[in-house]
Amino acid sequence: MLLTTENLGKRYQRRDVSVDALRDVNLEIQENAFVAVTGPSGSGKTTLLLTLAGLLKPTAGRIRFRDTQLEGFSDAQWASFRHKNLGFVMQNFSLVPYLSARENVTLPLVIAGSKGKQQKTRALELLERVGLGDRADHLPRELSAGQQQRVAIARALANEPALVLADEPTGNLDPALANDVLKLLGDLNAEHGTAILMVTHSPEAARAGTHRVHIEAGCVVEAAAQPA
Repeated sequence: MLLTTENLGKRYQRRDVSVDALRDVNLEIQENAFVAVTGPSGSGKTTLLLTLAGLLKPTAGRIRFRDTQLEGFSDAQWASFRHKNLGFVMQNFSLVPYLSARENVTLPLVIAGSKGKQQKTRALELLERVGLGDRADHLPRELSAGQQQRVAIARALANEPALVLADEPTGNLDPALANDVLKLLGDLNAEHGTAILMVTHSPEAARAGTHRVHIEAGCVVEAAAQPA
């Protein structure tokens, strides 16, 4: 099993009011799965994603990644874990506007300390994989929204993560571009074995996953494989 949670909880305390954003969440995410996390606005979808990434600290429960317990990690341990094991794709792309597509994809490799020639080769390979080999020297403003999201996906794959966390990756795209991005994610999962955990409010996007987890009021109310 790639990732499991046991009675995971996240409580926010605001003055005299407590809000349970996650309650007793028990998940099992298999190696190479493509999991779509659905639920109404405010149900806890993004909180779950951020907690699994260590960007929010859980207030209850356990998180296990393969053979490693994560919930007690320090900030430095979480940062090292994210760098080695996780990739991120966000709704707003989060590209550096004054860097080219290739330079944006290279950023995680620079942080990892790989050599310049290796960085360039790896970035160009990934841009080719997402269909943007001929756009490597373009700035984000010179790319369409769909192309920018493809660059963001290439960047997420730079360090060969075991798991990509995607938060509403089609939320800023029109239906045609959204379908292109979902097909790309599906191909990466099926052909390269990259596990994906995707938060989405879109029923159409959710159908791209091999598994679905539905959350309401911070609780998992459904978790099942989806028909092929």
